[in-house]
Amino acid sequence: RRARPVREVLFFPSRPCCIEALLAEAAEPGAPARPCPCPLPSGDTALSRLVRRLLSARRSLDLCIFCFSCPQLARAVQLLHRRGVRVRLVTDAQYMGLHGSQIGRLRHAGIQVRHDQDSGYMHHKFAIVDRRMLITGSLNWTTQAIQSNRENVLVVEDAEYVKAFQEEFERIWEEYNPANYTFF
Repeated sequence: RRARPVREVLFFPSRPCCIEALLAEAAEPGAPARPCPCPLPSGDTALSRLVRRLLSARRSLDLCIFCFSCPQLARAVQLLHRRGVRVRLVTDAQYMGLHGSQIGRLRHAGIQVRHDQDSGYMHHKFAIVDRRMLITGSLNWTTQAIQSNRENVLVVEDAEYVKAFQEEFERIWEEYNPANYTFF
């Protein structure tokens, strides 16, 4: 029997929560759970559900993110990369260098990162998991947005929507290829 396709809406702000158990389980499936010493509660929150969806990636994760400064989401993305998932990230050049941005950390970990070179913002906010699940909405991947802003995220397994966003990602990925940059 086939599982029903994912159709989920997440609303933020999300109350602060500990996602260490999720990350530990994803890093070492089946390993005994280690208690986290942090004072944050664990539990089902919009953030933990978003992280679970990201950690479901087995083959690929394509990210098109305007602003990425949330350390917990960066750790999840790095974990996927270490697990052998092909991670590609497109971001905005102006925002990737801001204080707190996780882009340098991800790039340093070996994740492929491309950015715009033109005026205007690369303002998309979407992720594609294994070319089958789309995660999109108003959420910038920042702690501020996750904990304080009214934001939304739609998670769907719908081939038609995934195809449209995958095509947009591939178009931007090629457009932002450093081999195509002009400097004068």
